[in-house]
Amino acid sequence: MLRGLYTAASGMISQQRRQEMLTNNMTNASTPGYKADQASLRTFPQMLLANLSNTYENSTNELATGVYLQETVPNFLQGSLLETNHSTDIALIDGNLPENSTLLFAVQTENGQRFTRNGNFTRDNEGRLVTRQGMPVLDTNGNQIFLQSEQFEVRQDGTIVENGATIAQLEVMFIQNANNLVKEGNGLLRLENDQPVTAVGNPNVTYQLQQGFVERSNVDLQQTMTEMLSAYRTFEANQKVLQTYDQSLDKAVNQVGRIG
Repeated sequence: MLRGLYTAASGMISQQRRQEMLTNNMTNASTPGYKADQASLRTFPQMLLANLSNTYENSTNELATGVYLQETVPNFLQGSLLETNHSTDIALIDGNLPENSTLLFAVQTENGQRFTRNGNFTRDNEGRLVTRQGMPVLDTNGNQIFLQSEQFEVRQDGTIVENGATIAQLEVMFIQNANNLVKEGNGLLRLENDQPVTAVGNPNVTYQLQQGFVERSNVDLQQTMTEMLSAYRTFEANQKVLQTYDQSLDKAVNQVGRIG
C-alpha cells in the first residue's frame, strides 16, 4: 500500500511541474522569439518482485514505481512574423536546416556571450544596437554594433548599411543540437556546460533576416490550454488515489483489530 502512496505522489509532483512549465509558456505567448518548452515524462525503473514460496518459487512480477518529469526541452520551430516597421526590429527566418538544429543571434552579457531568438532590438544612448534589456548585439567579428541613427538598412544576409557604407554584419550562430541549449531568462540561451559554438559555416544551412519584423512566440495557445487541463485532471486523479490510500490506512490502523 505504501508503494501506491509513493506512486500517486510522484504523479502529482510531475503534473505540478508540467503545469508550471505550461503556465510559463502561456505567460510568454506574446514574447517575441520565445520558444515553447516541452515536457518529457518517464517512469521510474520497474521493481522486480519475486515470490520465494515453495509453490511459486520461480514466479516474478514487475511493479511500476511512479513517474517523473525528466526534462523540459524548447521547441525551436519557426514562429510567425509580425510587421512592426521599426528599423531596429530584425526577424531571423529559418531556411534549410538539419533536423533538431537552430539559428540564433549572438549578444554580449556580463557572463560572456549568449544567444537569443528575440530580434526586438533598439539603439541605446551610446548608439549601440542592443536588446531590450540593454545587452549589445554582436557582429561577425564579435564586436558591438554602433549606429549613427535608426536610418540604416539590414540586408537578408545580415549586412548593415548606413549612409551608403557597410558598417557591420550581424552574427548568426548555428547550433547543431538545440537540445544542448539552456534557458537563462530574458530570452537568453547558452550551450550546456558552456560548449564552444561557431558562426554559420555549413553550406547546407540557409536563412535570411527581415528588417522591420519580429518573430512571434511559437506557443500554440489552444494546444497549451488543452495540455493544462489534461495536467490538472491527471493531478486530480492522482490526488483521489492518494486520498483513497490514506482512508484505507486510517481504517487499518484505527479500526481493524479493535476489540469491543
